[in-house]
Amino acid sequence: MQSMNISLPDPMKEFVDGQISSGRYSSVSEYMRELIREDEKRKAQDQLEKLLLEGLRGEATPLTSDDLQVIRQEALAKLKARKVAR
Repeated sequence: MQSMNISLPDPMKEFVDGQISSGRYSSVSEYMRELIREDEKRKAQDQLEKLLLEGLRGEATPLTSDDLQVIRQEALAKLKARKVAR
């Protein structure tokens, strides 16, 4: 794991220290990792919404059984990849 140093103004440092002393996080590193994970989720959600809106603006085509088969295969591949990553 890599280390990273950050500089914070005093009010931000006090806020982070308060989050640690509240007991929800055991360290500053744990708190920062949680913030980064939440930011990643938010960005992924924004991207999904963007793509969905693009899809809604696009030309509609009927969903075929071939389309469903491709969707199933992609979903199964992603599930297998998740299981391997764990």
